[in-house]
Amino acid sequence: MKATNTPLRNAPPERTRFKLDGRSVKLDSRIHAARGDLADVSLAGVLFSAHYARAVELTCVVPGAAILSAPSASATAVSELLRGESFHALDVTTDWTWGFCGHDGYVGYVRRETLDTREATSHRIFAGTAPLFSAPDIKASIVDYWPGGALFGAEAQGDFLACSDGYVHQRHAVAADALESDWVAVALRYLGQPYVWGGRGHRGVDCSGLVQVALGQCGISAPRDTDLQRDGIGSPLPDDAPLQRGDFIFFPGHVGIMVDGDNMLHANAHWMAVVVEPLADVVARLAESHAQPIIARRRIGA
Repeated sequence: MKATNTPLRNAPPERTRFKLDGRSVKLDSRIHAARGDLADVSLAGVLFSAHYARAVELTCVVPGAAILSAPSASATAVSELLRGESFHALDVTTDWTWGFCGHDGYVGYVRRETLDTREATSHRIFAGTAPLFSAPDIKASIVDYWPGGALFGAEAQGDFLACSDGYVHQRHAVAADALESDWVAVALRYLGQPYVWGGRGHRGVDCSGLVQVALGQCGISAPRDTDLQRDGIGSPLPDDAPLQRGDFIFFPGHVGIMVDGDNMLHANAHWMAVVVEPLADVVARLAESHAQPIIARRRIGA
């Protein structure tokens, strides 16, 4: 038989090989996609798992989708995807997708119908909330509301941006790659929004979610939870350093952003909203249950 360079049609697929030396380590399940039966293939060689999967990148196609701790509608919301943000799927069933968020690696479950194949994005919602019109007319009916930070692909049509779902006014959006420099100004657009555990701006936001989305629109990546942010944002401030606009104040399970040397902006469960109030008032309120209310002060660019 004459030898040829034609590949075998039924050749087995190339396999990913790895070697695990020593004991499997215990990783933070919030930011490392590993569960009892399955793990992200990027963890192979670090963590032993019965099965590994290579993630498939999908996109959130609804204004906001809750990231849940378990595949159940009654499970606790741990974070939120905004429209246009990516989700890396490792396990997909009829109703649920398990994987991690593209912007911060946060792990959880998302309703399957909220995700679709990756789409190109050209614009980002600039306003705290933007109406989606049914036609390029400010008097047209509103079909939905998109949260600040939502990403979408669109083409200019007069004063509007025409996208697959409707029309966004150009005053409410900027180019997707346009970055801001003042995260306090970004966070102030959420003033008055309801406090919602796990929220990142779609119908509500929590304290660390507010910090993350404000920094994100300035091109600064931040972890999702307050304990991760406490170690991952900026640099620590000496106890005697005067506070200034943009500083971050950390409390047990809470975080806020200083708008000046005395007042703090934060999403909080006391007022159940995003508010600005004197830092001294927050400290006094928390002193009833915490001997040391402020546990860290950090500054970007310190």
